[in-house]
Amino acid sequence: MQVTMKSSAVSGQRVGGARVATRSVRRAQLQVVASARKQAGRWRSIDADVDTSDDQQDITRGRQMVDDLFQGGFGAGGTHNAVLSSTDYLSQARKSFNNIEDGFYISPAFLDKMTIHIAKNFMDLPKIKVPLILGIWGGKGQGKTFQCALAYKKLGIAPIVMSAGELESGNAGEPAKLIRTRYREASDIIKKGKMCSLFINDLDAGAGRMGDTTQYTVNNQMVNATLMNIADNPTNVQLPGVYKNEEIPRVPIVCTGNDFSTLYAPLIRDGRMEKYYWNPTREDRIGVCMGIFQEDNVARGEVENLVDTFPGQSIDFFGALRARVYDDMVRKWITETGVEKIGQQLVNGRQKVAMPKVSMDLKVLIKYGKSLVDEQENVKRVQLADAYLSGAELAGHGGSSLPEAYSR
Repeated sequence: MQVTMKSSAVSGQRVGGARVATRSVRRAQLQVVASARKQAGRWRSIDADVDTSDDQQDITRGRQMVDDLFQGGFGAGGTHNAVLSSTDYLSQARKSFNNIEDGFYISPAFLDKMTIHIAKNFMDLPKIKVPLILGIWGGKGQGKTFQCALAYKKLGIAPIVMSAGELESGNAGEPAKLIRTRYREASDIIKKGKMCSLFINDLDAGAGRMGDTTQYTVNNQMVNATLMNIADNPTNVQLPGVYKNEEIPRVPIVCTGNDFSTLYAPLIRDGRMEKYYWNPTREDRIGVCMGIFQEDNVARGEVENLVDTFPGQSIDFFGALRARVYDDMVRKWITETGVEKIGQQLVNGRQKVAMPKVSMDLKVLIKYGKSLVDEQENVKRVQLADAYLSGAELAGHGGSSLPEAYSR
């Protein structure tokens, strides 16, 4: 009898334990279902593993899901208005040259050098180390930057642009960080399937040493070192403080300058920088001047005569010459309007003041060209700084205040 009671008690415990286990399983299943229902709620569409769109779009999309109390007056403020606008996503350093009109002259040699350099950096050449940097240097005012702009437009590239003023800062290390940031920015554009390049204007003015009196700062040193490091490891460029070993697309670098001998010598060695001396030939100068005077209907023979009349002048001299021709017409307009009233016309007028085209013949151009040359000669001839720094130059019979018309 006792054995029978014990066996029934044991069987009752087994049945009760099975029931408890079944209940716990059901409870776990209900929790899983409840959690699944919770994950599939109204916010599921903007979860991180579902929605890959932009955060600002997510904020705007949630507008109708939040009470009007938190939306601000007339929907202008509140928690679900995008902070950034579409223009904030555009790079401030990326420059497009589509606004340059057609018809300007591109030197075939210049375009050939730049195109080959960029193409080689996007190719996988067998066991060949291609220099990452192309250094284009030459005399002042020879059109290096504008030729680069025309070449970029021809290639359909909107480069990331840096200037010499960005290579120095009050904070140590800031320019070097900026170079890495701009390089990675260009690399991200290439990763999206568009050609890009890093273009640095006047590199020697920002990172070079112009004589012994130039202060050599930490930023000068770090800019040179950063460019050297990027040239050696173009697919592994990291930001300061980020030590993530990831491979990024290679970005060709093009920089301009007047004298690359002022740069750190290991930076400009052949393995890192390919150098190109830009000294336009007579044909190049004539071609560029034809683009300068294309709106004025100046014949090619007159342009050739003008270039041969001023053979020692840079290309920008002819652009300044064209602007100088309008002096007489502007002077006539000022006389007719009155000096006291030109501010109202130029700044507060309803329409901008426009001038008709001036007739530009060879005689007029040579006349104004000689006027510009005379001003250049005055700068080279007088040189008051030598007289002022060498001693006390006082006004007198032989002083610098003597008018030009008087003979000494």
